[in-house]
Amino acid sequence: MKAAPIAKSIIIWEVKPYSSEVDLDYLGSRILSIKMDGLVWKTEFKKEPVAFGVFKIIIGAVVEDLKVSTDAVEEAMLALENENPVVKKTFEKVTKESTEDEEEEEEDDSLLMV
Repeated sequence: MKAAPIAKSIIIWEVKPYSSEVDLDYLGSRILSIKMDGLVWKTEFKKEPVAFGVFKIIIGAVVEDLKVSTDAVEEAMLALENENPVVKKTFEKVTKESTEDEEEEEEDDSLLMV
């Protein structure tokens, strides 16, 4: 019997620090350390300029829709001590149906085009 498809989505977050003093590499590594069942981070993030020497982080993940609330991920980002980032979800949300068998065969990082 074939397993039921698992709905997955690609979510892109923009994370903006309050000042140019924030170490974005450290902030990015802290975000990537957030663990949840059904959350798979892209292995890298990129930095883009905002204004006046301030940069933002663009970071993506694949989430299993039934297991992960994007609001819970955002709350975990906001809870990072001493960082106080401003987080904006960009719902370039693309649903991918896969089965558990396909999931084991392939963690498709290529879907995360950040």
